[in-house]
Amino acid sequence: MEKWIAVYTKSRHEKVVIQELEKNDIEAYCPILKERRQWSDRKRWVEFPLFRSYVFAKIELKNSLYILQTIGVHHIVKFQGNISTIPDGIIQNIKSMIDGGFTVEQVEYFVKGDEVKVVDGPLKGMEGIVVKVKNENKLVLKVAEIQQAIAVQIHPGYLKPKKKHVNPILQHNKP
Repeated sequence: MEKWIAVYTKSRHEKVVIQELEKNDIEAYCPILKERRQWSDRKRWVEFPLFRSYVFAKIELKNSLYILQTIGVHHIVKFQGNISTIPDGIIQNIKSMIDGGFTVEQVEYFVKGDEVKVVDGPLKGMEGIVVKVKNENKLVLKVAEIQQAIAVQIHPGYLKPKKKHVNPILQHNKP
């Protein structure tokens, strides 16, 4: 069964890795952002990866050697010796944020805030954490497997608190 994994690339090799993986019929994804940059004499639109030096690849874990042999790949992200897999929903949520025309920005991974679920709008069903950045509400989506996070501006009316699990033992012992 194919799963999404995080691949760490050599510096500025994300596009090369994507091309090489696709040549070998491996589904790959690198979220790309566009930003208007100004130089002293001109303005241009510049594309850059949302997560610098990270590419996502969908493969069977037993075939991970093919990824390591790809030009531009530094290593596969692992935790405790095991290849870290990323749920399909996380990849789909990232695609929805970028393809939906939202202003996406990278934020600190460790952010305090309330866990919420989006109940309306184009991101309906997505779960994340709400934070205030520069007096704007932002929905933070964490990609724990690579210890990165992204945020998108969202209207608070689209959110509802995520239900917290109540420990039945603690509930039972209350006076």
